[in-house]
Amino acid sequence: MADINKSNLKNTGIPDVKDACVVIVRTEWNASIVDELENGCKRKLSELGVRKVHVVIVPGAFEIAFAIRDFWKKHKKDKIVPRAFIALACVLRGDTPHFDWVCKAVTDGIVELNLKLPVPSIFGVLTVNNEMQALERIGGSQGHKGEEAALTAVKMISLLMSKSGKNYPSKRRMAE
Repeated sequence: MADINKSNLKNTGIPDVKDACVVIVRTEWNASIVDELENGCKRKLSELGVRKVHVVIVPGAFEIAFAIRDFWKKHKKDKIVPRAFIALACVLRGDTPHFDWVCKAVTDGIVELNLKLPVPSIFGVLTVNNEMQALERIGGSQGHKGEEAALTAVKMISLLMSKSGKNYPSKRRMAE
């Protein structure tokens, strides 16, 4: 099991990202858990200096990849060009194989977006056996996965900034 205390993920090496736009795509399912993921994510983004945060709400985890791709296509050339996407959801295991299919689909979708879009899509999706495990991951013994997703997004924006020598992806890459 992932444990933030076993990670080197820290608030170090954070660039000036106040002009960066981060888009959170979150689900309606398991709203009380996802609400707290979103709150923690926004709190950490604010702490790290990100001032432009947009939230897109989708019905379930299966729809996240579509919403990210759609947002990118619509906004890649305007004033709110996303520099990172953060996917937030909570998929609870049930009595059928539905859990496995949804988890695989959302994971594969995020991987595909990371390979195709010139900006990162961060996986902030809880895939847990029960509500107690979810609660442990929104401020309990397993840290706060919304905050971790925000920190990861900012670090990936930093990676893009350092690779290109500029603040953001080049126009050529953004047209992809």
